Amino acid sequence: MVRRVKAGSGPRLRARSVLIGPGLSYLVVLLLLPLALLVGYTVFQRGRFGGIAYEDGVTGENFARIADPLYAGVLADSLRIAAITTLLALVLGYPTAYAIARLPRRWRTVALVLVVLPFWTNFLIRTYAWIVLLSSQGLVNTALTGTGVIDRPLELLYTEPAIVVGLLYAYLPLMVLPLYSAIERVDPRLLEASADLGACPARTFLRVTFPLTLPGVLTGCVFVFVPSLGNFVVPELLGGGRTVMVGNLIRDQFLTARDWPFGSVLALALVAFLVLLLMAQAWTGHRLGGR
Repeated sequence: MVRRVKAGSGPRLRARSVLIGPGLSYLVVLLLLPLALLVGYTVFQRGRFGGIAYEDGVTGENFARIADPLYAGVLADSLRIAAITTLLALVLGYPTAYAIARLPRRWRTVALVLVVLPFWTNFLIRTYAWIVLLSSQGLVNTALTGTGVIDRPLELLYTEPAIVVGLLYAYLPLMVLPLYSAIERVDPRLLEASADLGACPARTFLRVTFPLTLPGVLTGCVFVFVPSLGNFVVPELLGGGRTVMVGNLIRDQFLTARDWPFGSVLALALVAFLVLLLMAQAWTGHRLGGR
């Protein structure tokens, strides 16, 4: 039995290939190939002067080193800082997104532009601006000492709270945008029905609005947690290198210690953890959407 080929299927297939080709090539060259190189590096040893020692054969020692308590402590610190940043972003981002969603439609675009406006400035410049603000002679300490609130400058810079502030400032818009999208889609008739049934605004929020926006909450938390966990610029500049996070550890393995095999193991472990996190978020979002 001969299968009939629909007319025009060939041109459509070629058109789709032309459209998909650039994006697919980008992913292959800049994602899959580097990831394959990392996987290959994990089984080799560090060379005498750094890099990869291919002549020494393969080994599994790099995977055993990751269980060292020193690296476990770095991971724990990174998870704590990223979690605190995500929680603060949710606490600040939800009211902001809610207020924007309740604005008149003509003002919502203006408010959203203001939210993403920091992204129009270089990330390093924004981070260096916080150094100017938080240093002992910075604007914050100058204002506090000038008003008599404190007698001497506070040590705000090169601390863990400074890292949290820098990460929060950098990634807060990534929390606001998905929350706004979720809140804006809530049917106002549901809120009216809740009020008609005698629920107070707080009860309406807890029983109607927040459950319906949980997918946006999960998406925003992932959007903030993932880059915060792997960031190394903010801990380096605002933390002064005193607090080492996973991103700093991986960068040092490649650029300072030149231990590419172990750096590849750390990078792959971080990627695997984030993939599991994204899968959990997708599964939870699917369950909530189905409900």
